Amino acid sequence: MNRRLRGMGAVVAAVGLTAVGCVHPGQSPDLHPHELGLVPLPDASVPRELNKITLPPYVIEPPDRLLIEVVTITEEEEDAAADKPKTKRAVVRDLPVQPVRNEFQVHVDGTVYLGIWGSVSVAGLTKEQAAEAVRQKIARKEVLTLPGTQGIKPDTIYVVLDVTAYASKVYYVITDGGGAGEQVVARPIVGSETVTDAIAAIGGLPPVSSKRDIWIARRAPMPGMPEQILPVDWVGTTQYGIAATNYQVMPGDRIYVKAQKLVTIDTAMARILSPVERLFGITLLGTNVVNQVQGRGPGFGTTN
Repeated sequence: MNRRLRGMGAVVAAVGLTAVGCVHPGQSPDLHPHELGLVPLPDASVPRELNKITLPPYVIEPPDRLLIEVVTITEEEEDAAADKPKTKRAVVRDLPVQPVRNEFQVHVDGTVYLGIWGSVSVAGLTKEQAAEAVRQKIARKEVLTLPGTQGIKPDTIYVVLDVTAYASKVYYVITDGGGAGEQVVARPIVGSETVTDAIAAIGGLPPVSSKRDIWIARRAPMPGMPEQILPVDWVGTTQYGIAATNYQVMPGDRIYVKAQKLVTIDTAMARILSPVERLFGITLLGTNVVNQVQGRGPGFGTTN
């Protein structure tokens, strides 16, 4: 029993030393990094909560969803009284045979299928460019020779196109489970979200998360370029209202939330000690069974 107590004391002491090792000499663990001068210096060139930028025009890629409406607009004379001059009015009509007014999925090959009007390649295009590609596709001579389409003039075709599901541009929130795996959540880019918006989208920080080990890993645009790591002062952002490291999230960003060190150590120790505990448990159970079979019982060796 004394050996077991000494072993448990050694384990507790090791954990305590590990926890103390995470604190600098003379540093109180209750003090905020702002009071200790340990706050990571933000990169002034990186957009943040109070200095956001407008993202460039959205480029369509699979698996986005598009709202496409194609109409023809022509001028027709209105009926007027005999003593009044005739006037013209604009008349908007859907395409004949098969109207185009619906949501369409961008397929893996980067095209949208418009039924009898054919497929249009829209991957890599902005919304305005994709609308023009659809208009040119329908306005082609071979398309307008379909039965029932002879009355359409190319210069009367107009296309309205918008993105209804921004599914191809995402960022990732990765939460460390403290040695028990990692949770990865992909979120579509809205255009102005920050780190706090990203954490709010996953329901907040998990219970095992460390508030001092959160950062953005921004992908390098070219091979061989150094990665861009942006440390996040979570306590300063949430408890002190400091927006210096509440960075604006960009497509492809990885927001990593590290687990608490003690949780990681506890998980590692449990993996090491659990097989040993099972082995001792099996040994003890086997000893009791042998004693019961031999009729000695659990009180063997005692005297009245």
